[in-house]
Amino acid sequence: MTHRESDDPYYDLIDDFDLIVSSFQSQYGLRLSRELQTMKWDEFRDLLVGISPDTALGRIVSIRAENDKNVLKHFSKDQHRIRNEWRHRKAKSIKPEDMEVILNGFKQAFISMAGGR
Repeated sequence: MTHRESDDPYYDLIDDFDLIVSSFQSQYGLRLSRELQTMKWDEFRDLLVGISPDTALGRIVSIRAENDKNVLKHFSKDQHRIRNEWRHRKAKSIKPEDMEVILNGFKQAFISMAGGR
């Protein structure tokens, strides 16, 4: 990962940039179109990490990250669509060799649960 990539698994710096711009404006009163050219990367990253769940990005991240079955039962159609699109996109980004390791891990877990070795 380069220093400019997000380490948060629920947003993408490029694809979600419009949400980031909106969130910076609503939370910090900063217009990134004016501020970004002079803002240091570390400052941008620190502000981004502090984004509230009450912002556009925060709401989307909350939807994408939700795993509580009771909460998911009450999701709207749009919330399910947002979450499912993100999960599908992330699943497609897994490298084949990583998928092989993941699948082997599942295989071993099922073998162990069945009493095998």
